[in-house]
Amino acid sequence: MKRSFGEKVFDCFNVMLMLLTAFVTLYPVWYVCIASLSSGIEVTNGNVIWWIKNFELQAYKQLFANKEIWISYGNTFFYSIAGTMLNMLLTVTGAYALSKKRLMGRKLFMTLILITMWFSPGILPQYITFRNYGLIDTRLGILLCGAVTAFNLILMRTYFESVPDSMEEAAKLDGAADFQVFRMVFLPLSGSALITIALYYFVGRWNAYFWSMILLKDPDKIPLQVHLKKLVVEMTANDSERGNIDYTVTSRETTIYATIVISIIPMLIIYPFIQKFFVKGVMIGAVKG
Repeated sequence: MKRSFGEKVFDCFNVMLMLLTAFVTLYPVWYVCIASLSSGIEVTNGNVIWWIKNFELQAYKQLFANKEIWISYGNTFFYSIAGTMLNMLLTVTGAYALSKKRLMGRKLFMTLILITMWFSPGILPQYITFRNYGLIDTRLGILLCGAVTAFNLILMRTYFESVPDSMEEAAKLDGAADFQVFRMVFLPLSGSALITIALYYFVGRWNAYFWSMILLKDPDKIPLQVHLKKLVVEMTANDSERGNIDYTVTSRETTIYATIVISIIPMLIIYPFIQKFFVKGVMIGAVKG
């Protein structure tokens, strides 16, 4: 069929909108990359816009020589990996139990979980709770902070509910107990959902800095994001308040941009390998009936 003028205009508008969205999304990442590879003077003077100016690697050399960066980088990996494992353990087991209609008090539990999405106790009560349990300045406190997200729990429960009851009944006729049904039937069928939820948790853990900044006092325990925040604060600090980075050979701006680059590299490496699972997983609960 011949396309009408209105359809052609609509298609052109969509293409332009998508190109604009792609530019707005990708340009900040591109700018951070080229700024980290440019001369500190050029970046400070605002001469870096589209391409690298006076290519140099001084910012990366300073970062790689800085012991604090590697410690915080290792802490971020630990909090992200161990925290995601804890998140998935609590979320998947909780979602499986809540997906069973035979669970006593199921509606009450779901109501209490939903309430946490609408109301928050606030920062001060949460901090007092951590303090009373002796979790201030501990790695365990960071792992327990945000151990379960109500939204992800509901998504996982919805996916488990979509598994036909006949499969569970068949497994039980073969003598499988509840845990065996969960491990041998539900988990293998939920690969895309599990990877998607794990990605949500991992990205959230990787980018988290607020509670780490509040709860942690030991510099050897802070994650990379808190260290990056420290670098930003140092931009306006006096010489006596600056860290171990020598800003006589590079600027604070290029150092910050280089830190951002090395902090997003793991995400850029991981996402292409799990993209196909992510596309399937985001459709959890999209179709009912």
